[in-house]
Amino acid sequence: MTILSSPIGADYRPATAAAIQALADSGVPVHLPGTEAYAALTGTSNLLKAISPVAVVAARGADDISGTLRLAATAGVQVAVQGTGHGATETMQDAILVSTTALDEVTIHADERWARIGAGVKWAAVLAACGPHGLAGLAGSSPDVGVVGYLTGGGLGPVARTHGLASDTVRAFELVTGDGEFRRVTAASHPDLFWGLRGGKGSLGIVTAVEIDLVDQPEIYAGALWFAAADAAAVIRTWSQWCELLPEEGTTSIAVMRLPDLPIFPEPLRATMSVSVRFAWTGDPAVGEEMIRAIRSVAAPLIDTVQAMPYSSLGDVHSDPVEPMPLHEHHSLLHSFGADGAERLLELVGPDAQTAQAMVEVRQLGGKVRDDRGVPSAFPHRDAAYSLFTIGVMIPEIAQVVTADTARVHGGLADWALTGGLPNFTDTAGPQWVERVFPPEVARRLQMLSLVYDPDAVLLGARGLRS
Repeated sequence: MTILSSPIGADYRPATAAAIQALADSGVPVHLPGTEAYAALTGTSNLLKAISPVAVVAARGADDISGTLRLAATAGVQVAVQGTGHGATETMQDAILVSTTALDEVTIHADERWARIGAGVKWAAVLAACGPHGLAGLAGSSPDVGVVGYLTGGGLGPVARTHGLASDTVRAFELVTGDGEFRRVTAASHPDLFWGLRGGKGSLGIVTAVEIDLVDQPEIYAGALWFAAADAAAVIRTWSQWCELLPEEGTTSIAVMRLPDLPIFPEPLRATMSVSVRFAWTGDPAVGEEMIRAIRSVAAPLIDTVQAMPYSSLGDVHSDPVEPMPLHEHHSLLHSFGADGAERLLELVGPDAQTAQAMVEVRQLGGKVRDDRGVPSAFPHRDAAYSLFTIGVMIPEIAQVVTADTARVHGGLADWALTGGLPNFTDTAGPQWVERVFPPEVARRLQMLSLVYDPDAVLLGARGLRS
């Protein structure tokens, strides 16, 4: 059976099938539904975000991507991209998926403090490669996340208040734009694309590699303090005041947790409420120890992992699970938090509240996040002071409860909320995603870039800009 005679998706279209057949005939690796390769390349980290493209192109380089985009334009079919399976929002139905998993280059230029990274690489590999040189890439809370997707969404990590957004460390992108052209993009060569690629996610092209500056950060004083429910009020109230006095060498968040009774979590935290204070200090560890003393003194923690550690162990600060789970996520930006915000949070999700959220996190922003280093980008809302992020586990029996409770929690903090969302945290797609993430002037500029570099509207990631 040939591709042309195979059923492809729910809506079989001869032009689509012909384009896929032409790709296969040209030697591009193409995988169809029902094959092991297709299943492996369409996996996602959130089981609620299943994807079902008509075919998957396992790209070996820019030529495969360019050919895919050009044939797709001829057939009138859109093209999506996925590297590591994180951040999926579209179902990709009726689209061809380009998988960048095989683009796994990691090259560290230690003397000049920069790295070249392929589009299929996760942060764990970069941290491991940088560690022996005492250098650091500005990874996020989970090293399991892909580098390129994280950077094109801005990148707010556990040391962001010290070192700023990860996207501000980008030196160059290599990508294929929607018109099928390969381009090397820097602030000097293509300033318009360089602006849009840092914050615009996948709306302007399919990135094959990125080059980033590294920072001198061989170790950090970091980790998490976990407290019992009985101490939640005191810890949250103290944190709300303490973090406002924290210098830029410190980045912190607080998370109210109700973790399920699963062996992936430490025994003292299972099937009960707890509060976690995450902390990363980039300066002198002795000073960091003094800084966190105010939190340690509130109550005896159930677990205390705050210590001097190699920067390569950055993922231990949040200890995000890596196994795929069915999650309902939502995010808001806050202009402030303070003592009043702490009291409201306790009312909404504290020990005496009923909530279906597995995690409610308030993360402090500010510091160097506000500094674009004189090279503006499409990343929005640098002026936000805090972010609010909720996660609920969508077990079928309680799915509707989780969704309603998410609205209750975010609505309950509406007095502190700003309009908008951050690209990597906003769990929607299409026009809804664009309207929530970008101010109108930023959306218009991204739209104009899309019209220039993707004239046939081939890129699925630009759907929200072109609708």
